[in-house]
Amino acid sequence: MFSAISPILWTAFIAFVLLALAVDLGVFHRQARRISLREAAAWSIIWVAVSLAFNFALLHFWGRTAALEFFAGYVIEKSLSVDNLFVFVMLFRYFAVESRYQHRVLYWGVLGALIMRGVLIGMGVALTSRFEWVLHVFGAFLVYAGARMMFEKIEEAHPERNLVFRWAREFLPITKNYEGQRIFVRTGGAWRATPLFLVLLVVETTDLAFALDSIPAIFSITRDPFIVFSSNVCAILGLRAFYFLLAGVLPYFRYLGPGVSLVLIFVGVKMLTERWIHVATPVVLAVIASVLSVAVIASLIAERRERQTQRKLSDKETVHATQNSASEMRVRRSARRV
Repeated sequence: MFSAISPILWTAFIAFVLLALAVDLGVFHRQARRISLREAAAWSIIWVAVSLAFNFALLHFWGRTAALEFFAGYVIEKSLSVDNLFVFVMLFRYFAVESRYQHRVLYWGVLGALIMRGVLIGMGVALTSRFEWVLHVFGAFLVYAGARMMFEKIEEAHPERNLVFRWAREFLPITKNYEGQRIFVRTGGAWRATPLFLVLLVVETTDLAFALDSIPAIFSITRDPFIVFSSNVCAILGLRAFYFLLAGVLPYFRYLGPGVSLVLIFVGVKMLTERWIHVATPVVLAVIASVLSVAVIASLIAERRERQTQRKLSDKETVHATQNSASEMRVRRSARRV
């Protein structure tokens, strides 16, 4: 649909993305500081509003189909990013990165992710336009990835298994301690990387692994390169604020991971059976929204029941301790009378 449109559209969109990133880091987050929950919520709302405004522009100028495809791709990428956030939380804990420096790592991580995903999307478009059977490979991979995510629990991060991390730690000159939010420092007349650079490398390679899941998932909705790229980018732009908003509450959404796994399996099956069964984009959106809603509601119900159980146990322990104390008092009084 957009392949015949002037490159002005691509240029304008990329220029907007670069401008948004420059304003974000150069104006609002120039100084290293901790991002509060209120600020993270505000920025999350802003990025979602920007994405919805762009979606409305697609609806106004290019019609309902383009708008629905963009929104479906945006929702898929946003839901899959929840799993990314959980891994990022563990990585920052493993490397003991202070919360005020995490935004800088995520900023450069997002910038690198945009470049990598642009390359991957270009490769995906070239492959799917030339070899139709590649879509079936994507679908089978998504079903496998969803099943693996369903049954494989990640309890802790293991960056030492990352080949890029091991190469950098062995061959690059690296300072022993963090140097604030600086990624490179000049010491002894030579430039050295800080441990924050190692964190950035792990974040980038981890995001590349997640992109191998999310990009084929969006290809299940549309083959148009502009829709795939713009929906992916809009979801990523709000990832930093989304991280600080959800980092503290992710453990409470215990069933969100299985929900995201079901979404991956669903879109994978859709790609595998698309030749025989056509599923309209509104139906895809309805299924994804239903699965994620059930996962969130089930998580909240389970969390509430667990708190009630703990409260009852705590009350029983309190009553038991009070009874024991009363019994001890009676024994002491009897001893004094004797």
